[in-house]
Amino acid sequence: MLQPWRTGTVIKMEDASETTRRFWIQIPELDSFDFKPGQFVTLDLPIHEKTNKRWRSYSIASAPDGTNIIELVIVLLEGGLGTTYLFNEIKVGSSITLRGPVGVFTLPETLDKDLYLICTGTGIAPFRSMVTYIHQQKIAHKNIHLIFGCRKMYDCLYGHELKALENLENNFYYHPVFSREETTPEGAHSGYVHAVYEKLIAGKNPSQFYLCGWKNMIDEAKQRIVAAGYDKKDIHLEIYG
Repeated sequence: MLQPWRTGTVIKMEDASETTRRFWIQIPELDSFDFKPGQFVTLDLPIHEKTNKRWRSYSIASAPDGTNIIELVIVLLEGGLGTTYLFNEIKVGSSITLRGPVGVFTLPETLDKDLYLICTGTGIAPFRSMVTYIHQQKIAHKNIHLIFGCRKMYDCLYGHELKALENLENNFYYHPVFSREETTPEGAHSGYVHAVYEKLIAGKNPSQFYLCGWKNMIDEAKQRIVAAGYDKKDIHLEIYG
């Protein structure tokens, strides 16, 4: 069922990196904004006369917590009308028109297989929501591997938080991967996400794969996972851009 458009209020903003910003949005007309981890909201921004050219969708980065506040993490795209407006015009106290939650990029009903969450950039958002929810709700699960690719260490969104979660949650493994760092901290990897998950899936355990980020990464990952012997039905996609 399609949700109605609602008015949200930006109650907090915080720069997460040089080009990425976190936005906390409250929806005052609701006591609780209920959603499933992995879902997204669509914003209607005053950037174009045509309705469909004003809409921008962003995965919810926070976990459902019974409140009417959600968090989005957004990267400033060069020449992007939507992100330029959000970064330059939106302040604490600004109103934003939004609709949601939307989407089926959500956790399986039972986590009875190993779970691989593979992402780049702000593709971390739905996975941060998922793993936080799993931890908070004490949901039973097999091994969970979160493989997060970015360029430099300062681009590593939620890095300290996810590393701390790795120490708190049994069978949760956080694998940051940096493509433009010659040296990396302990537990991190140099290069790209593909080499990391290919090594991990060599044992051919029953697994499910969730891929989120830009199309080129997702297309390549899908091909490599199928080539490793897994079925396409075990692969779930959320493409940005």
